[in-house]
Amino acid sequence: MLNSIIEMFHSIIGAITGENDRKKIRGTVVLMKKNVLDFTDFRSSIIDRVYELVGKGVSLQLVSAVHDDPTNGLRGKVGKPAYLKGWITTITSLTAGEESAFKVTFDHDAEIGQPGAFIIRNNHRSEFYLRTLTLEDVQGHGRIHFVCNSWVYPAYKYDTDRVFFTNQTYLPSETPGPLRGYRESELVNLRGDGTGELKEWDRVYDYAYYNDLGNPDRHGKYARPVLGGSVEYPYPRRGRTGRPPSETDPNTESRLPLLMSLNIYVPRDERFGHIKMSDFLAYALKALVQFLLPEFEALCDSTPNEFDSFQDVFDLYEGFKVPDGPLLDKIKDNVPLEMLKELVRTDGEGFFKFPTPQVIKEDKSAWRTDKEFAREMLAGLNPVVIRRLKEFPQESKLDPKVYGNQNSSITKEHIENHLDGLTINKALEKKRLFILDHHDTLMPYLRRINTTSTKTYASRTVLFLKDDGTLKPLAIELSLPHPDGDKFGAVSKVYTPAEHGVEGSIWQLAKAYAAVNDSGYHQLLSHWLNTHAVIEPFVIATNRQLSVLHPINKLLDPHFRDTMNINALARQILINAGGVVESTVYPSKYAMEMSSVVYKNWVFTEQALPADLINRGMAEKDLDAPHGLRLVLDDYPYAVDGLEIWSAIETWVEDYCSFYYKTDEMVETDSELQSWWKELREEGHGDKKDEPWWPKMHTVKELIDTCTIIIWVASALHAAVNFGQYPYAGFLPNRPTISRRFMPEEGTPEYEELKSNPEKAFLKTITAQLQTLLGISLIEILSRHSSDEVYLGQRDTPEWTLDATPLRAFEKFGRKLADIEENIIKRNGDERFKNRVGPVKMPYTLLYPTSEGGLTGKGIPNSVSI
Repeated sequence: MLNSIIEMFHSIIGAITGENDRKKIRGTVVLMKKNVLDFTDFRSSIIDRVYELVGKGVSLQLVSAVHDDPTNGLRGKVGKPAYLKGWITTITSLTAGEESAFKVTFDHDAEIGQPGAFIIRNNHRSEFYLRTLTLEDVQGHGRIHFVCNSWVYPAYKYDTDRVFFTNQTYLPSETPGPLRGYRESELVNLRGDGTGELKEWDRVYDYAYYNDLGNPDRHGKYARPVLGGSVEYPYPRRGRTGRPPSETDPNTESRLPLLMSLNIYVPRDERFGHIKMSDFLAYALKALVQFLLPEFEALCDSTPNEFDSFQDVFDLYEGFKVPDGPLLDKIKDNVPLEMLKELVRTDGEGFFKFPTPQVIKEDKSAWRTDKEFAREMLAGLNPVVIRRLKEFPQESKLDPKVYGNQNSSITKEHIENHLDGLTINKALEKKRLFILDHHDTLMPYLRRINTTSTKTYASRTVLFLKDDGTLKPLAIELSLPHPDGDKFGAVSKVYTPAEHGVEGSIWQLAKAYAAVNDSGYHQLLSHWLNTHAVIEPFVIATNRQLSVLHPINKLLDPHFRDTMNINALARQILINAGGVVESTVYPSKYAMEMSSVVYKNWVFTEQALPADLINRGMAEKDLDAPHGLRLVLDDYPYAVDGLEIWSAIETWVEDYCSFYYKTDEMVETDSELQSWWKELREEGHGDKKDEPWWPKMHTVKELIDTCTIIIWVASALHAAVNFGQYPYAGFLPNRPTISRRFMPEEGTPEYEELKSNPEKAFLKTITAQLQTLLGISLIEILSRHSSDEVYLGQRDTPEWTLDATPLRAFEKFGRKLADIEENIIKRNGDERFKNRVGPVKMPYTLLYPTSEGGLTGKGIPNSVSI
């Protein structure tokens, strides 16, 4: 009714003034009001209605792509303001993420001609999420569509106008003259000026060191070194927040209180989407740290903090009762029931229950077999470390002047009787010996790590490729630093397979120590460093140097979704001093420092899957083979599936880039592209700026190779090392993250316990009960897909570009990924490939391109989004 009266009023005024006789451009704006998401925003909602009544609503002005304004620096001529209609009367659903459509009518202005952009001013008191603007029947041009996908704050929050461009794609040199000034100014705004503390409405992308992990103001034991900007501790850059330094150490940035974790700055458009329930995800992570951790601690202090048997661990998935008392009362009082059900699987009556991990779903004991232990190096959570053994014994690359003799002590006598009749030299020649080697990574830190509650070794595991294509472990070497000093080398002991008696129990422990090494390497390096941390500089540089009109921005943007947000939350809650990672993974307080040392060996071009496989000796170049290389181990599920995904990405990127760049000269003369690549090397990965291996970005091929690597790392590589966390490691005895005591020595009480109660001895050695509860709660959250996830081969809008050829190439890419998924399903059902399912009867699905939401163990999201 009110809407009709307002429309009638405008019609009367239009008739009097002659407005109704002028030609109009009618448009539709799709947006989401903030108060849909924020029930506390009621006051701003009321004020917005008042502003609408007095004519101070949301205005839009079209910007010409063809006619410039000499009085405005030759920028495109700007039309008269038009206002959204029906703000007051449009019913806003309370469903999270519900969008509303509003009409807007522009006067046709011949001096505008074809609109190439529009300016929007939000005169309300609260922000809204602007999805699209669509203009209908623009004279001579028909329908014009603008994809916006951005939060628009009240105009008084900004120093400059908010400008949005059509979904046309332009290289910098091809940009219509009237739009160039707007294009350049928008990039300047996104770069900021490098000063001040950034606020939620700021749209600034800038760089900083990892100087926000420590908290020396809390206590000296929470001080941590600054990562990045030094030879000793090189690191990729993170997004700058501009918070002031801590009081204790001027080089360390002050930290937000834990309760304020959601407020850590990232550019507003980089925050989790509404449907992803960022508040819930962050709430869950916070709850783990600030609420459940101390409460479980209290519970575990009142009962022995140990699992006594594997059945105690199985009970986590079958339901266990929290005793009545303060813990249960506090849980009921402080955690909303729906969130509690989601977070800790309780029915409200005190029964906690975690989902059963796939690794024990079909068979509760198969995880203990040597065959499964080896298979997971090829088709498990961390299939990116195993390499072919090219020399025997394995030599260390550590400096012998500092670390003495660190070469492997595994000898011919340990393994030669188990090579199916081959000599060691023959097995090496036939490419049938492999190694999982964490020795050199861990040894420089091991002495310090073992001063904490962790008691562990540096491990090497040697394996043999059997005739049926499976691997069998031959020996595990566990090494400690020499008690008299590093220069005296390692003190090592070698363990070989055994099935029965105390020898069998010792072998199970040896595998557990190797798994502890691999779990820490996986979480800190394969996962955090090699996907999350290394991608963030690309996100920042792309937004600072490549306009939204640039084809490479349009290509890469989906692969950066949510990355800055999840990384910021990680710095606040997970990888910080005293955070969840330090509490649940063996390197403890040295975790991030250790990842910095490993970054010294990071090479961008070796992140390409073919280069990685060749580098690890798992493949050899063969131009006649699919993908240009031949796998040494045919039944290597990660590599087989990964190469198909890699090849599909590479073909898509080649089709796309070749459309916009016909010659190498076009790459060299693209000013934005060259600025992007220069800044990425010199700022984003600034500690690596002088490395000779960086592509020069002089050719179309270099551009294709670079973009393929970025997309691979952000999508498929991250999926391969992230979404299997709960399926494989949700049962922690399979993937322990901590060891708390050394291998029992004969003649000790621990050795006697190992003989009399091997399960209890095993569980007292690996991750304790409290860390297990905390660890599996965390990885359950991190292994879930949100319901609005966008997967590889998908876009969140079909109209992301106007160019038909790239759209057709993208459809071809999607069809290819669907074919790959069918291929994976067929391979998983083929009994010849024994590594694809294994003793645990768990098919390898981590590189399925698609998935439904939730805890699925499959699906490749476009980006590092969790």
